[in-house]
Amino acid sequence: MRKFLVAAALAGSVATGLAVAPAAQAATVEASASTGGWGKYFSSDGKAYTFGKTFKSHGKVYTQWHGVDKFGGKRGYVWFEYYKGGHWNKFSQGWDGKHSGSWSGGGIKKIYTYTCWGSSKFDNCGKKFRIY
Repeated sequence: MRKFLVAAALAGSVATGLAVAPAAQAATVEASASTGGWGKYFSSDGKAYTFGKTFKSHGKVYTQWHGVDKFGGKRGYVWFEYYKGGHWNKFSQGWDGKHSGSWSGGGIKKIYTYTCWGSSKFDNCGKKFRIY
């Protein structure tokens, strides 16, 4: 009888845990999506990363970003590619150590970002991610 009660209690706690887990997970995903936070996105060698926040306000898209790499020597670079007015635009910003930046624009439909690290802004580039 004891074994039966223990098994029933264990099954009930597992079922409750499984039922709560998807709801908690959905709330986490929705909360992060509504804040527009993104990253950490690493360079291919893992020596630099970027993270930030992208949001739309009053018809303009705003992106705030932070870059981190080891100070001295080579530099980290963040690239942004955005779709506006029927064509793609692309630019990068470099840093050494820790750096923060921001930019904005109207009429932007999509934004992608990736992080590079090295002697040039084209070295050791990581995977590209859509942030807006």
